[in-house]
Amino acid sequence: MEKIAVMGAGSWGTTFAKVLGDAALAAGEPRDIVLWARRAEAAEEINREHRNSRYLQQIPLPDAVRATDSAVEALRDAAVVVLAVPAQSLREQLRAWKDAVAPGALVVSLMKGLERGTDERMSEVIAQEWGTPASQILVLSGPNLAMEIAREEPTASVVACADEAMAQRVAELCTAPYFRPYMSSDVVGVEIGGIVKNVIALAVGICEGRDMGDNTKASVITRGLAETTRLALALGGEAHTLAGLAGLGDLVATCASPLSRNHTAGKLLGQGLTLDEVVERMTQTAEGVKSADAVQELAARHGVEMPITAAVVAVLAGKLAVEDLGPLLLNRSLKSEDGY
Repeated sequence: MEKIAVMGAGSWGTTFAKVLGDAALAAGEPRDIVLWARRAEAAEEINREHRNSRYLQQIPLPDAVRATDSAVEALRDAAVVVLAVPAQSLREQLRAWKDAVAPGALVVSLMKGLERGTDERMSEVIAQEWGTPASQILVLSGPNLAMEIAREEPTASVVACADEAMAQRVAELCTAPYFRPYMSSDVVGVEIGGIVKNVIALAVGICEGRDMGDNTKASVITRGLAETTRLALALGGEAHTLAGLAGLGDLVATCASPLSRNHTAGKLLGQGLTLDEVVERMTQTAEGVKSADAVQELAARHGVEMPITAAVVAVLAGKLAVEDLGPLLLNRSLKSEDGY
């Protein structure tokens, strides 16, 4: 029986474990899906009651999903390792887990952030710390609001890998009746789409918190997509990726949904809360808060203009009041819309 380790029992990690279990049931292929939980009580609840009430309320988990608070146990002999931990703690976790990973395991990143200090994408951190070749590193992204997927509302996403055969293999593992993965070889584009949308969602949330209208929010979303595309292209990504699920699809969902942590964090900032107050109030990480400065640094290094990102970074750093944000959101010299 093929073993899949899902490292991280937060909302998205738990939901993806459910997707894997439902996909196995639909395919008629028994699989051992082990969910690593940092808290022993979370693992006990999952094994005893088949639910993770802290993140997914009363939504039941498939019988194929079991949990442990031992990373070594979860990783032992796993053919596929799914990483669903906060982006800023990834490198430390990888170092702690390195000796437990089975040789040749496929590594799937569900994370959407840049590492602060290095400005590196999660696939780059994985390659550095575990020495995993590009053909065995995959990223999954798209409109991934965990609670909607856990409720089995139809959702499509993208699995990207340099080796398209590996992308297809992982796509088959997570094809459930309500979850449809598409395949891509554009790892850079898929990751950048998932990273920058968090920052743009903060901006849209701030606009909503300031009671700005739909014209403003639509303008920020559209020009935010242009910023994202410029950065992706500068790093070797492909424009069509950003027009798809991992770009536009994820951006729209994250900017518009009250389930989005980044949208919620931005809205609270717009309503006048300090960053410390926002972080204290939220129970889960808003990745855009952590990654925004890294996105701006990466853009500057490649000569990419990102005025919306720059404005959000200034707000987060306390250098710009939220009431002064509006005029800076579209602060770019007059240009044709062609060419982003």
